[in-house]
Amino acid sequence: MQPGMGYAGQRTDGLAIAALVIGIVSIVCSVACLGIILGPTAAIMGFISRQRIATSGGTVGGGTLAIVGLVLGVVGFVASVAWFFVVIVSGAFNNTNATPSP
Repeated sequence: MQPGMGYAGQRTDGLAIAALVIGIVSIVCSVACLGIILGPTAAIMGFISRQRIATSGGTVGGGTLAIVGLVLGVVGFVASVAWFFVVIVSGAFNNTNATPSP
């Protein structure tokens, strides 16, 4: 190898980055119940990215990003479902349309 000639670095899998970003968005948007859609999307993308990284033979990196995106997607999904039930239950107990007694 000649002086000044480096080797190509390991590239990060784009799907791992996308899983991380969508996982973060699923948590932020869990109040609007968007995590129900975005959470599984991030989890699936993180899972697929982990498989791609494992089969790349070391040429593709970003395994930690994929795992974090997968976990954040699951957390965003669970938070959205929990928030959905909190809103439903609080609406059931705060029924203001009840007829007043005479």
